[in-house]
Amino acid sequence: MHALHRALSPTAGLCSNLKNFVMSTTKQHLLDTGNRIIAGKGFSGVGLNEILSAADVPKGSFYHYFKSKEQYGQVLLENYFERYIEELDRILFANGSSARERLLNYWQHWLDTQCGDCMEQKCLVVKLGAEVSDLSENMRITLRNGTEKIMERLATCIAEGVNEGSLPLLEPRTTAQMLYQLWLGASLLGKLHKNLDPLLLAMKVSLNLLSH
Repeated sequence: MHALHRALSPTAGLCSNLKNFVMSTTKQHLLDTGNRIIAGKGFSGVGLNEILSAADVPKGSFYHYFKSKEQYGQVLLENYFERYIEELDRILFANGSSARERLLNYWQHWLDTQCGDCMEQKCLVVKLGAEVSDLSENMRITLRNGTEKIMERLATCIAEGVNEGSLPLLEPRTTAQMLYQLWLGASLLGKLHKNLDPLLLAMKVSLNLLSH
């Protein structure tokens, strides 16, 4: 009996690992599907049935992963910031270029990945910031914490640039906050006007600020 148990144990472990993989994949699929839809329609404008239909996942499976739509929205934002910050770190802390060059690469990446006249808003901070802050305290805090992490990394890169001489004497935290707010506002105005003019102006202002 013990020998049989030992013989079956690897199979049981494999099945358990496969089950965990499927669960993780399904959860991420729900998040990716919702991200795409909510980026276009906003949080309140999208019902669970639309997300579930697009993901081809039954409602019972949704509630296995998330207690409510609000919790789903919070996890979606956490997932968004996790991916965003991973890409931000790749740009801001790359080897072989000055801190100024890396900062400008980040703003250029922001400019390149925005679409002035398309429905889908790539930046969920712009898309959801005002909307969900009044709907969900948990989602508001997730947005606040995520944007703080972004500004912290910007400030670190700015401080590095000041120390190495590639940037003028700037106060890192204040400059990071000012630039991030500038680009958030430009993204919102670009959405309103359906063009990239506000973002192009933000790039011009950033270039001037970061030059000696």
